[in-house]
Amino acid sequence: MIEFKNVKKVYKNGTIALDGIDLTVQDGEFVFIVGQSGAGKSTLMKLLLREEKLTSGTLTVGKYDLSKMSFGRIPRLRRKLGVVFQDFRLFEDKTVYENIAFAMRVIGESGKSIRRRIPLILRVVNLEGKQHCYPNELSGGEQQRVALGRALANNPDYIIADEPTGNIDPELSMELMNTLVKIHKLNKTVIVVTHEQNLVDHFKKRVVTISNGKIVSDRHGEMFKQEEDDQHEGT
Repeated sequence: MIEFKNVKKVYKNGTIALDGIDLTVQDGEFVFIVGQSGAGKSTLMKLLLREEKLTSGTLTVGKYDLSKMSFGRIPRLRRKLGVVFQDFRLFEDKTVYENIAFAMRVIGESGKSIRRRIPLILRVVNLEGKQHCYPNELSGGEQQRVALGRALANNPDYIIADEPTGNIDPELSMELMNTLVKIHKLNKTVIVVTHEQNLVDHFKKRVVTISNGKIVSDRHGEMFKQEEDDQHEGT
């Protein structure tokens, strides 16, 4: 479970990025975080990854209390988090296989474990047969799926996707989101930060809207279904 309790983040220049956030994401949920540029979405992600420290309040990710976390424990936290960024962040001189394997070698996985796990990951992200390709031989959507495969490499509890469709076209965006839904069904908690309303509307998951550092709306998938049923009854 991820839990923000009255979390406030004030930057050194006085900017209040988050202003008393209360948010709970249960294990196994799929949540969209939406909001305009500057609303506080990026800060929320930076706090989750412990790239920034909160100013006040408490933030827990599973058994980890990030408000009290020492610097030395941050790597352990990040092993629980599989992160996908908008700009892919792939190694251009490494193949698909090597890009994914790198994340596993960093934490000391054995060669045997890597050879066993990567084919499974490639199947999940629909990249079978691409293991020997380099990033420049792949489409933008395929590169993003490599990044997603790398996020899955160490079997994290949480997948966090920060504007994952920002650099790919609408058709590939839908394909990537379908892959994230597939991953969610593997009992992963998935958080997607996005500004693409069409994707949010299509998938009808929980949607948390942030504006000016505050949560202004928190709608669950059942609400979307009820609204659709009401609309059908009214026609």
